[in-house]
This record gives sequence, C-alpha cells and structure tokens, in this order.
Amino acid sequence: MLLTEYVQLILLLGSGFVFFLLIVIGIILKVTTTPFPKIIRHKKEEYFENPTTGEKHKFASLEDEPTIQLSVIIPAFDEEKRLPIMLDECLEYLEAKQKSDKNFSYELIIVSDGSRDNTVEVAQKYSVKYGTDKVRVLALVVNRGKGGAVRLGMLSARGKYLLFADADGATKFTDYEKLEQSMKQLCGGSPNNDAIAIGSRAHLEKEATAKRTLFRTILMHGFHFLVWAFAVKKIRDTQCGFKLLTRSTARKIFTVMHVERWAFDVELLFIAQAYGIPVDEIAVNWTEIEGSKLTPFWSSLQMGRDLIFIWFRYAIGAWQLKKEHIH
Repeated sequence: MLLTEYVQLILLLGSGFVFFLLIVIGIILKVTTTPFPKIIRHKKEEYFENPTTGEKHKFASLEDEPTIQLSVIIPAFDEEKRLPIMLDECLEYLEAKQKSDKNFSYELIIVSDGSRDNTVEVAQKYSVKYGTDKVRVLALVVNRGKGGAVRLGMLSARGKYLLFADADGATKFTDYEKLEQSMKQLCGGSPNNDAIAIGSRAHLEKEATAKRTLFRTILMHGFHFLVWAFAVKKIRDTQCGFKLLTRSTARKIFTVMHVERWAFDVELLFIAQAYGIPVDEIAVNWTEIEGSKLTPFWSSLQMGRDLIFIWFRYAIGAWQLKKEHIH
C-alpha cells in the first residue's frame, strides 16, 4: 500500500512540475514573442541587378496589383550544381507554354539564401539569357532558412498566381499543369479569391517505405503523426516543395507566417486551415535528388520541435492571426 501511494505521489508531483513548466514557458513566450512577425529586409535585398548593364532595379511588392500571370519562387542555398538542371527544365516548359498561350506571362525569382558558392552567378546567367523581366535574382545578405527565402521571394512577386518550387528539381515542372487546373476550380479563375494547390508525394509512400530503413520509416510516420496531432489534419504530404497560391492567399499567409526554417510548410498550411482557405492536394511526379541538406534524424527532431511550438505559440496567443481572415 505504501508503495502504491508513493508511486501516486511521484506521478502527482511529476504532472504538477510539467504543468508548472508549461506555464513558465508560456509566460516566457508571451513576453519575448511578437504576435506578428518582424520581417527584416536589408536595403540590398530590395533590388535586383541587370547583369548585362549592371543597373539595379527595385523589386515589385506583393501589395501591388499583379502585372503577369505566374511568379515562380525558387529558394536556393549553395545550389550551383543542381540549380541549372532545374532551371533548364522549368524555363523550357514556361517558354513553350507562353508560345502556345499568348495571354500567359511569367517570371522566375531565384532567391539565393546567403549562398557560399556560385549560386548567384549561375542564376545571373539565366537573367542574361532570358532577360530580367523573366528571371530575377534576389541575393539575401544572410541565410534565413528556406521559409524566410520563400517569403521574401513572395513579397517581391508580380504574379496573379505564385508558385514556389525546390531548386533540386525533384518535382517535374510539367506537373504545374495539374496544379493550374486544380487552381482554376478552387478559385474560379480569380487571383482575388483564396486557394492553394499543393504537390503531394503521398501516393509514393508505399514505394518509399520499401526503400527506407526501418529507422527512417519510424521517423517519417512519427513526423506525420505530429503534423496530424498538432497542426494540419487533412493534408497527407505537407513538405513537398511545389505549392501554388493565389495572390490574395500569399498576402494573407506570408505577412503573418513566423517559421523561416524547414517547418514553414506546416505553418503555412496551419494558417490556411485557420483561415478556411481551400487546399487541394495533387499527386505529382517526384524523384529523390542527391545533395539534400537534410539529415533525417536531426532534421526530424528539429521539425518535430517546431511543430509542437507552432501549435503551442498559437494556442497561448503568443503568435496570432488576423481575426478578419479567420473562418
């Protein structure tokens, strides 16, 4: 009997300590965190260079009215080797689409996320070839993380629709057609309506599981459970780097999104869910490309931690959404 009472006392004290710790963490987060993000943009990052003339021109603003059909945002950190393959495929598709559809216009914004290699120089060669009306390079002064790079690219875009795509070219760019068709149905063809069409690798999960080690499979399912439990209920693949948004949606999400590292996709979809923005998940062709900067174990731990903190910060009001957009 004494042993049982002792165990009960330990459990009571333990749960009390955890509750007290959560309160302390919550107070600290409320005091040290701003409800909305402070988006830092260095003066140099407001301009892109015309590599042919050497002239500097100011980027557009997401708050402006759109002047082209599609903006493609490509975050790139030390991607001098993989970037050309992706850009060649992307631009070949977009050029062909423009020739077949005279109403279609596009731009690429390649965001070098504080790259230490020749990513900027490689990207600038495409600006020379296609012109800065089609290819612009946003060179960030310091590394922000993929989410931070995507955000600043989005804030600099001119398109009615905005797509972000990974620099490794893992998703075939021709699958943009699928996202475009979905977007037309979701928003009725108007960029003033809210909608998101996202690429998904969920249909490849069985095949990927067969190739993965048991440890990586456990990490994958653990991450999916955390996403479902703490953030997004209805999306099977939150992390595929191929997402298309209307301009209205991009304005609402990227001005309030806080996370700038790998888990930013989850916060993006968490905000969309809270705002009642329709999201369609589209199966895309995807191939794993060598050279990933993610280490499965540590990246999973970091993203798992970020997931829980995303939920916790919004739950206690340390982070907030704009009430007029919540449905």
